[in-house]
Amino acid sequence: MSQAIATGGVPPASRRPFGQNYAFVVVGVVFLALLAAAGLRAAPGVLILPLEQAFGWSRATTSFAAGLGIFLYGMVGPFAAALMQSFGIRRTLLCALALMSGATALSALMSEPWHLVATWGVLSGLGSGCVAIVLGATVVNRWFVVRRGLIMGLLTASTATGTLVFLPGLAAIAAAGGWQPVVLTVSVAVAALIPLVWWLLPERPGDIGLVPYGAAPGSAVEPPRRANPFRSAIDGLVRASRRGDFWLLFGTFFICGLTTNGLVGTHLISFCADQGLPEVRAAALLAMMGVFDLIGTTGSGWLTDRYDPRKLLFMYYGLRGLSLMALPFTDFSFYSLSIFAVFYGLDWIATVPPTVRLTNEIFGERDAPIVFGWIAAGHQAGAATAAFGAGLSRAAEGRYLEAFLAAGLTGLIAAVMSLMIARAARRPVAA
Repeated sequence: MSQAIATGGVPPASRRPFGQNYAFVVVGVVFLALLAAAGLRAAPGVLILPLEQAFGWSRATTSFAAGLGIFLYGMVGPFAAALMQSFGIRRTLLCALALMSGATALSALMSEPWHLVATWGVLSGLGSGCVAIVLGATVVNRWFVVRRGLIMGLLTASTATGTLVFLPGLAAIAAAGGWQPVVLTVSVAVAALIPLVWWLLPERPGDIGLVPYGAAPGSAVEPPRRANPFRSAIDGLVRASRRGDFWLLFGTFFICGLTTNGLVGTHLISFCADQGLPEVRAAALLAMMGVFDLIGTTGSGWLTDRYDPRKLLFMYYGLRGLSLMALPFTDFSFYSLSIFAVFYGLDWIATVPPTVRLTNEIFGERDAPIVFGWIAAGHQAGAATAAFGAGLSRAAEGRYLEAFLAAGLTGLIAAVMSLMIARAARRPVAA
């Protein structure tokens, strides 16, 4: 029975013909889970206008719920990383998917603002926080010895691609049937992943008679931790916080979240609507970003295996800051927005693979997943700040100009901070 729980519904022997390549099956399952979780987190960007029309709720109210969900999405990360080490990746993921699906389904019955905050803010935030970038980092460290940057780039791309690719479909559903079909669609999509995770995701390579991809046969495998997840997460933060590099990584990732899913992911549709663009067309713009993000972030992973990650971060943050400052001054034509979508999409969260590599090098592979969980919490704290702050700015000023200019300036600050990060060691270039 314990072996079935660890390996899922299929006996280990049926997986051995894949050999070490079964690690890519695991990556595929986790990619889909991250895609769905990111789509769930992006849905409030589609719901802002329909909820305003249905209930008269202000953008400040819906932005607060979206910001709270994003904040919890990040703050759960380090505890989720510790939980995966003690309770298991597979069990944690299954419970998180069930909570996400149940919370979004329950929101179909909402009629008061606090219902929105409870379902899309608190419950879905807690669930999706376990299906976030820290999940990808934990899986990559456990299942791969080589090509970690490339695989981390691919998994990271799924989080942004899910944020963006689902939006046109959800926007079309909202335009045709209102907000309720949107939340039910998200709930069903998330629930559909539960049997897939149960069937195909073993806990560790050793559970199906394998070693991590790229490891020599018979390599020693680190035993699972059995520590208290809460204590492990707090201890990891205390150790990391004594180093200045942690705060530089935390600060740059705070700005990463502020300039991506917090501002653009939550408010670009509304910003375009202010300029007279239909909601579905604006969502298609975000979908285009998602396609190019898949290319850009995967490419960033390849570059991270080969070049100084600090210089890559300097380039990514600098270009992102300049593009955000330029957007409000474009004519919002098809051509100008398409250029922005391609450029910004390539840079959406290309920052993650270099940040993960620096975390591994500075803090060591044993502590890196939990430390990165805290750094990722900074990302979502920044995203929550932008999601709520831009909504307040729009309500007060009647425009988004100040919000985009301020976000662009922070991108330039993050570029400078990236060059200040020290590197503890240089890894050999992956084959």
